[in-house]
Amino acid sequence: MSGKPITKQQVNLYMSYRKDHKQATAAAQAGMSERTARRIESGQHSTSKQTRTYRTRKDPLDGSFEEHLVPLLKADPALQPITLLDYLDTVMPGKFGHNHLRTLQRRVKKWLATEGPEQEVIFRQKYMPGFMGITDYTWMNKLEITINAEIFEHNIFHYKLVFSGWTYAQVVFGGESFESLSTGLQNAFWRSGGVPQTHRTDSLSAAFNNHYEQETLTERYQKLCKHYGVVATRNNKGVAHENGAIEVAHSHFKQKVDQQLRLRGSRNFTTINEYQSFLDVIVAKINRQCKTRFEEERKHLGELPKRRTNDFSEQYVKVTSSSTISVKRVTYTVPSRLIGHRLLVHIYDTRLELFLGHEKTLSLPRVYAQGHLRSRAVDYKHVIHSLAKKPNAFKYSQLREDLIPEGDFSLLWQQLTQEHVSDKDCRYMVELLLLAHNYDCEQALGRYVFKNHEQGKRISIELCRKMFGPSTIVIPDIVSQQHQISDYDALLGGLYG
Repeated sequence: MSGKPITKQQVNLYMSYRKDHKQATAAAQAGMSERTARRIESGQHSTSKQTRTYRTRKDPLDGSFEEHLVPLLKADPALQPITLLDYLDTVMPGKFGHNHLRTLQRRVKKWLATEGPEQEVIFRQKYMPGFMGITDYTWMNKLEITINAEIFEHNIFHYKLVFSGWTYAQVVFGGESFESLSTGLQNAFWRSGGVPQTHRTDSLSAAFNNHYEQETLTERYQKLCKHYGVVATRNNKGVAHENGAIEVAHSHFKQKVDQQLRLRGSRNFTTINEYQSFLDVIVAKINRQCKTRFEEERKHLGELPKRRTNDFSEQYVKVTSSSTISVKRVTYTVPSRLIGHRLLVHIYDTRLELFLGHEKTLSLPRVYAQGHLRSRAVDYKHVIHSLAKKPNAFKYSQLREDLIPEGDFSLLWQQLTQEHVSDKDCRYMVELLLLAHNYDCEQALGRYVFKNHEQGKRISIELCRKMFGPSTIVIPDIVSQQHQISDYDALLGGLYG
């Protein structure tokens, strides 16, 4: 046993045996000599190792770290070990190679820990029930969700009560905007049954394009918070961890969505509403897991106001001579009877509502421009009667491709114009669209004409009018008036029966 160091465990074992045995017996059972036992009892023996102040082998970097690299690290601590190794090879060619990288990594790590700059400290927060709700947006594109087999690029508005973890999530069609923020936040407040003392967002930098929009959004957001009696707070721009309570929840939420999609066996949904319902089920499961804490927090939430407030922005537009308006870099067609009129547009997250004076005249699905490009939302029904009066205008119209409905009409137009765009084909398409609008048979007419065209048959407009238009039947001996009846159902039965 001589020369062998005594461990702290042995010392503790000796002291345990010593309570019931003599010194010699306890020392033998602990695996030490009687002399060591006497030293332990007299307080002269220590189990702590002396700090070694010498090297056991030669420095692989041969002092180059202190001489050449420490000055560089002091000037810029963000320099990576691989960069420093390249620098050493420059000043001392051939002396240091890749086999020195691990040594250099350890040396840099130790230097940063002992002599490097101070790092930012994360202070964990303690929240009281009902104190804070927190909101952020997160992109879901990596999950590759599709609607009717088409990639659906979208955001999720994500709200969370920090104390309990109660969650609300809503599909957002565009990016960050006041409309989506107002709609989502109010839905979350009413769904949770109360309002927290404070509401935190990020800097909302993606919600505006210029300083004026920033001021407008800030003002309207403050009014929204005032209506609900909640104090608005923001984390500093670019400091994501200040929104840590929601940033971590983003990751967990998307992971849950991904797992449920895998169980479902498909990432395709028929409609956006079906997809939202799928998300609602996931959110409900999350909220069931925090039910106890939410019940505690709900007692501390503020009362809701008597009604919701506006969740839309407003814009005045004038209808151009082309029967179009421009809203948020998107060109929309409107009925030609509105040409020249000034309209008030209520801009929601999912739709536009148009008012002439105080009367609502039209509702349009909202379309979002992608990036810095402009976009279009064209409905041929708004202008088809004007176009039918001058069908040659269709040939060179800026809206020509947008006027043709997707599906069979679009495929038909591609086949008609494989070689060139003729006046005859333009008039044919305009007349077909006029029939589709007048007789409300867009889908059936498109299918009928396209299927025949694939078989080499070009159906005449007269035949289409006879098949899809109303027929006139005179009822004798009763009235002399002509009554209109529709053969539409019979036609569908013939086409699809």
